[in-house]
Amino acid sequence: MIYLIGGPPKCGKTTLAKTLSKSLGIPWISTDTLQCVIKPYMNKDDFLKKFPTSYQRGKDNDEKYSKFSSQEIIEAYQQQAKTVYEAVDMFTVCELTDGNDFIIEGYHVEPELVAELNLKYTGKIRSIFLIKSNKEKFVCDIKKSTTPNDWIIARTKNEETYHKIANMICEYGDFFEKESEKKRL
Repeated sequence: MIYLIGGPPKCGKTTLAKTLSKSLGIPWISTDTLQCVIKPYMNKDDFLKKFPTSYQRGKDNDEKYSKFSSQEIIEAYQQQAKTVYEAVDMFTVCELTDGNDFIIEGYHVEPELVAELNLKYTGKIRSIFLIKSNKEKFVCDIKKSTTPNDWIIARTKNEETYHKIANMICEYGDFFEKESEKKRL
């Protein structure tokens, strides 16, 4: 069985994957790792088209979220997700062929990908999408984060930026919710 955990950044996917991994005694991988494996094999022009959040990064989140709208940031994440689809599919087929159970988590695990994998590997995929919808609670909770090297805390100084990040993550969650309903997941 392949367990897929998708959703926007900072919604608990890694925490759930780690917990499920311990509970079931099976390994897990983040799609961020698969993305890192792909990057060195791309030329610079393709890299910027296929991984636009690298272009958007800036010196910190304050700069990024003042320069780009939530929708532009979400579209960049979606582009990167589509770039990693094939790697997730290949990882899935390899683990299923070898008879392994595995957990794959990350924002790259979008409803469209899960629907495709469900069709290809009928009965061998389980999926869940985690989202956040309360922006104020997200801002309050993120400031209490104990995640090592938390990208929001480490790269954010302005209070206003926390709210912009929360807005983006909640809007991105709307995408996951609507698309999973459309795909009947």
